[in-house]
Amino acid sequence: MKLFFVVNPISGGVDKEPFLNEAQALCKKFGISYYIFKTTGQDDEKALIKAITDFKPDKVASVGGDGTTLFTSVTLKDLSYPVGIIPLGSANGMAEELFVNPDPIEALKDIIMSEVLGDLDLICVNDKHYTMHIGDVGVNASIVEAYEKDANRGMATYAKYFIDELTRLSPFDITLHMDGNTFEHKGVMVAICNSRKYGTGVPLNVVSNPMDGRFEIVIIENIDAKSLISAGLAKFDERFYDSQNSQVYSTQHAEIGFKEPRLLQLDGEVIGKFDKITIQVMKGAVKFITHANNRYLS
Repeated sequence: MKLFFVVNPISGGVDKEPFLNEAQALCKKFGISYYIFKTTGQDDEKALIKAITDFKPDKVASVGGDGTTLFTSVTLKDLSYPVGIIPLGSANGMAEELFVNPDPIEALKDIIMSEVLGDLDLICVNDKHYTMHIGDVGVNASIVEAYEKDANRGMATYAKYFIDELTRLSPFDITLHMDGNTFEHKGVMVAICNSRKYGTGVPLNVVSNPMDGRFEIVIIENIDAKSLISAGLAKFDERFYDSQNSQVYSTQHAEIGFKEPRLLQLDGEVIGKFDKITIQVMKGAVKFITHANNRYLS
């Protein structure tokens, strides 16, 4: 077997070297050929395609968080290499949604052993941007922008900006076009969901399936004390999920408009400000290495 590691050395502020040392020892023990590719932030897409085309692996392991998984999947979407996840980011929301073992070495063993592949969807936004997990406009996008500019990482830093943003909540106009219909809303956030939960574990909806060829648009109309309490409890038990302040739509293609440009984030990366967003599902774009206990498998 030939195994190719895509590693983001700085994702989540987590040191990847202890894992890589253990992973290399495991590969050597069992005669697995391997290649370690580390992102640098400079021409990573081009460098990754060249390295993986030269190495021709049997499987690819994405080592990092949601952003690393997205980068790996988008870059390799036309090359048909099976991709698995090693969860070593700050939140690892998509890994949790896809039933990846939270222990990095155990997740690696699963990738090596498994012959089970799932058809994982990608979501294309404005014809050139992508999300695999969750993207949004509104309160969370503003939090992500502030978080990106902070030298500190982790949930405490995110919580600081979350509390700060709550003091400035202001609903805005949202126009949604989908399936031949138009819907008008006011809300503090509109989310593009290929999965149910943020990396914090808080659910935005309870119906998203990242392998069903559809995505959900979730419009949060208001955030109040009751919804915050429900969200916190729902992190541990989805029976506490409260949809009272939200609207959920399921589709394969949608267009969202705003009266003025709004900040968009996709899988933890701030993309920019837009007054119109088009969204299209790319059904089964990623051959995802998983296991038979993944409940999303058809």
